[in-house]
Amino acid sequence: MSSDGPGKLLQFDFDGIRAATNGFADGRKLGQGGFGAVYKGTLSYGQHIAVKRLCRHSEQGDLEFKNEGELVAKLQHRNLVRFLGFCLKGNERLLIYEFVPNASLDHFLFDPNKRVHLDWERRYKIIGGIARGLIYLHEDSRLRIIHRDLKAGNILLDAEMNPKIADFGLARLFDFNETEGTTRRVVGTYGYMAPEYLMHGNFSIKSDVFSFGVLVLEIVSGKRNRLVRGGSSEEDLLTYAWKSWRNAMYSNLIDPSLENGDVSGVEMTRCIHIGLLCVQKNADDRPTMATVAQMLTNYSLTPPQPSKPGFFMQTAGAGGESEEGAAASNSRSGIHEAAVPLSWNEVSLTELCPR
Repeated sequence: MSSDGPGKLLQFDFDGIRAATNGFADGRKLGQGGFGAVYKGTLSYGQHIAVKRLCRHSEQGDLEFKNEGELVAKLQHRNLVRFLGFCLKGNERLLIYEFVPNASLDHFLFDPNKRVHLDWERRYKIIGGIARGLIYLHEDSRLRIIHRDLKAGNILLDAEMNPKIADFGLARLFDFNETEGTTRRVVGTYGYMAPEYLMHGNFSIKSDVFSFGVLVLEIVSGKRNRLVRGGSSEEDLLTYAWKSWRNAMYSNLIDPSLENGDVSGVEMTRCIHIGLLCVQKNADDRPTMATVAQMLTNYSLTPPQPSKPGFFMQTAGAGGESEEGAAASNSRSGIHEAAVPLSWNEVSLTELCPR
């Protein structure tokens, strides 16, 4: 291991990382995606690490790769996964992170057996921790950082089930006098991307707020943001949540595995309210994460009434689609060359890598 000087990113020796992962053995593999694979490793002095072995045909150059790593290494917060360093050798590019033992939130939240480990107290703690992590990225770190791929799969859980935001491969950094940006290359995960970003490439801290709102509704309901059964029809989670809220049928949206006591019931309802505020169609109508944190902890604050969420689906018969949904599909088709159902969150564009 070596460092270029004080405050510089630690560069690991490739042979050492290969030994730590037992030659990148399948038995050490923690996950696999289009970006490559993540392996559990143990360094010679006993520290456990997670090693992301990037695909070998990335268009990112070595200098950009190292610079991005050095920026991420400066982020220090209890609700962010700690980035330890990198390794470059030939076309091998490795990112080394702290090892977080309890995998990602989606492994618990959407598994009918494992979700019992997520009682409401833990889910509420997870929501608050994610909010604090985002406040740090948006307001309290050295630069303003927009994550752009916040989702259940990018929230890791430590031994005490504390959440840690992971995967900053798509993050964009700004000076504090910058508040938004535009890109022609829309990247992220379907189902979590804000409408202004998916359709026009416009992103800001409010794009992360939208993703956070989707995540909150998933945590409360235990359902993915895809088509869910709503009465006699199928709707995406945001539409289902909005209709349940508007009709004061909050229990429809609460995960049946949760015990709905008086205190937790109030908290759950408030979280649904906050989640819907975060997924409003217009970015200006969404709260900042600092305001979200206040609403989560200060019950003397009365949250405003939410408006209809972005990508609200009007029921239009079998195969029907709202005007908003059709516009989004057309835009998405133009950007990505293939239309993908709006409410699916199975495909992460983080993990798309040229072959």
